[in-house]
Amino acid sequence: MRRGIVAVAVLTAVSAAGCDTGPPPGLVVKGTPPASPYSGPLHVPTRNTEGTGPRALRLASGAAGRALECDGEIFDGSGPDAWSAADGGDTPEEGLARYFDMAEPQDPDSGYRVERRSADRVLYSYDVAGRTKVAVVVARDQKDRPGWGPETNASCDPAELPARYAAAWGWEVWTDGHGRRLPVTRISGSAGSAHCGWQSAHFLRLDGRTYVRDPDGVLGRDGLLRAPYRGDVRMPAAAHDTGYHYPGRRLWLTDDRNTAYVRTSHGVEAWPRAKERTGCD
Repeated sequence: MRRGIVAVAVLTAVSAAGCDTGPPPGLVVKGTPPASPYSGPLHVPTRNTEGTGPRALRLASGAAGRALECDGEIFDGSGPDAWSAADGGDTPEEGLARYFDMAEPQDPDSGYRVERRSADRVLYSYDVAGRTKVAVVVARDQKDRPGWGPETNASCDPAELPARYAAAWGWEVWTDGHGRRLPVTRISGSAGSAHCGWQSAHFLRLDGRTYVRDPDGVLGRDGLLRAPYRGDVRMPAAAHDTGYHYPGRRLWLTDDRNTAYVRTSHGVEAWPRAKERTGCD
């Protein structure tokens, strides 16, 4: 569910936004300064690589990536995108609003505050408990980008944001045995795609593996599962409780990790691993 930076597809919408009287209410707030504000440069050259891991995201997100204070690794980030003469904002706040118009990010759309300011750049941060979880640097009058607009952006894992934001974007955030929210890069669930006709299925992604609840057999019929889904089984003696849980579900695994055993209030379900290809044509 990583986002893509939208440029051409929303050009009309962005141009219309350029005629607005200002940024939406609540986008920028006064806020409370963090204990350790970002002190590095607001302009850091960006570089795009073929990878999608943390290092590639840090290189692509420049100063915004450096300003994050994640508990884990950086989750998303990107660098500048061009806009036309009509699209740049007249103020830094309008430049921040253009970020949401152009990128359509899976980030909070209000509650940002100014963390750093220079003559031609402003760092906006969305903080949780005094730590920066989303950072956006807006710049003024850059090459082929007149006015104020987004230069770099970066965000931490959705599990580090307030629960309402993760839920709004469809992220299923699990917790461990101590009640700590787990990164969605480690474990997360989601409903099957209606486009594929899989809406009755449910996916659980854990450490690079995908398990599927498939009560109607929609993925089984397509040959995408390594074994059939079973809705009522006895918990294997070799299974161990991971401590990972989500409302109504608790995850157990055996050492081979070929099946996710999910305990519910009704019993135990066996979710088989999916094959490598889990997309539909």
